[in-house]
Amino acid sequence: MTECHDDNAFTHAMQILVDEGFGSIAECITILMNEAMVLERQKYLNVGPYERHEDRRSYANGFKAKSVQTRIGALHLRVPQTRDSGFYPSSLEKGIRSERALKLALAEMYVQGVSTRRVAKITEELCGFEVTSTQVSRAASELDRVLDEWRERPLNRAYPYLYIDARYEKVRHGGHVVDCAVLVALAVDEFGHREILGTSVALSEQEAHWRGFLSQLTQRGLHGVRLIISDAHEGLNAARRAVFPSIPWQRCQFHLQQNAQSYIPSQRLKQSVASEIRSIFNAPDDEDAKRLLDKFIEGHCQNAPKLSKWAESALPEGFTFFKFPDDHRKRIRTSNVLERVNEEVKRRTRVARIFPNEKSCLRLVTAVLMEISEEWQSGKRYLKITT
Repeated sequence: MTECHDDNAFTHAMQILVDEGFGSIAECITILMNEAMVLERQKYLNVGPYERHEDRRSYANGFKAKSVQTRIGALHLRVPQTRDSGFYPSSLEKGIRSERALKLALAEMYVQGVSTRRVAKITEELCGFEVTSTQVSRAASELDRVLDEWRERPLNRAYPYLYIDARYEKVRHGGHVVDCAVLVALAVDEFGHREILGTSVALSEQEAHWRGFLSQLTQRGLHGVRLIISDAHEGLNAARRAVFPSIPWQRCQFHLQQNAQSYIPSQRLKQSVASEIRSIFNAPDDEDAKRLLDKFIEGHCQNAPKLSKWAESALPEGFTFFKFPDDHRKRIRTSNVLERVNEEVKRRTRVARIFPNEKSCLRLVTAVLMEISEEWQSGKRYLKITT
């Protein structure tokens, strides 16, 4: 294509439109865009074509081919270059932003569990041009790279309080739909801010999965942990003792309250038992809590012997928080902060219902957790921690 300038470009474009009709709109826009970029480069250089001037900013340095997909078709542009590499057409920058927005939209749909083929179809309907499955997959790969970097980032601060929990998602595996364990670690750092440290997805919540997940956290630099807060998940306790043998454990009091219901023999006792357990946990100190526990055990050894026996071993696992500062106890007595995070993850994964594989599940869970954690970084402190 020969280079044309000013009114010649407009005349040329209009003539093509007259001769070929609406089917030539993309070619017309290409001509006008190319001319606009040349004029913008002249303005940047501060000289016209073939002019000499002491205020010249740089020199023209040819063109670089670039194709941009638009609603009206592909624009095969010639982007003007300068020797100092400091020029980029503002009109094209707007197009690039749109292209980035499209990639983000593709990634967001992919994250929400929409199939590659469906994403391509939706994008074609919305944008007026076809996006191939290969392009969608490429966008997903770009997203995966970002998510992988987040999950593997170094943990450079001390984290006094570590919360860990597991939940399940439905995943297709070997022709069947199975429960897939989603492990999540959340911590409060040395400055009192919450941060989600990472997540792991696997078909088992057994000790090997937990141990691998916790070990990875330490390999990334997790240190300074003074207390671990969690429920008594199967496999978690063994893994926790193996990876963090000297760190105290606080069993979630909320889950203990729920667990107690399984040992109450009659409906009429449920409300009073719940009230008694709350009184034990709300005691002013460890000593008073143990006194109330002894009274609880003795009071139910006849009417609810299984409850009494369970409480003797289980409830003291919820007393560890008494050894920590008074103004921290409300935040560290349960894993509710992580439960709320899991509820938000569940709200997003519910759209997908059944994931095609573990990787798809990990992608969505990580994206949601990353979003939540980044919001926290700019928020107020969760705890006031003095060093």
